[in-house]
Amino acid sequence: MENIFNMIERVCPDGVEQKRLEDCLDYEQPTKYIVKNTNYNDSYKTPVLTAGQSFILGYTDETDGIYKADKENPVIIFDDFTTSFHWVDFDFKVKSSAMKMLKPKNNICFRYIFHAMKCIKFEPSAHKRYWISLYSKFEIPYPPIEIQEKIVNMLDNFIELSELLKRESELRQKQYDYYREKIYSNLKGVKK
Repeated sequence: MENIFNMIERVCPDGVEQKRLEDCLDYEQPTKYIVKNTNYNDSYKTPVLTAGQSFILGYTDETDGIYKADKENPVIIFDDFTTSFHWVDFDFKVKSSAMKMLKPKNNICFRYIFHAMKCIKFEPSAHKRYWISLYSKFEIPYPPIEIQEKIVNMLDNFIELSELLKRESELRQKQYDYYREKIYSNLKGVKK
């Protein structure tokens, strides 16, 4: 299997093209997908999302105005004020209008754009909307699609392995806690 760096050198001997995010992505305002009732309940079906760190705020029983996303038609939700974002491949509603739904333009590797956005180093300094005025103007490396797909496969494999290791670590911690408690509770009954 060809090394990704050798492949880039072979396919892009003059360097990799740069593209603005606005040339790769369209956006949609979330107005028609905003949840009306915030009485969330885990027994309801539809998640209510925020592009911030909490991501899933809860679940709603509302059936109108649901954003339709799936594995074949995912979306990136982008918080316009904090510039945080998430990959979403399931149906949802949103909490507020402070986000954009980003979708791919033309024939691009959408997941590649998502990973490239993760490399943008930007810290918002004011409470304002950033997508249109600034963030969409950031440039990312834009190699040919075959390289984009190879990069995505490699990065998604790392994510999958990382999640497996995290689950394994959590299980080992539970196992450790169980045996620690068992050992010390049994020692309490042992007299000298």
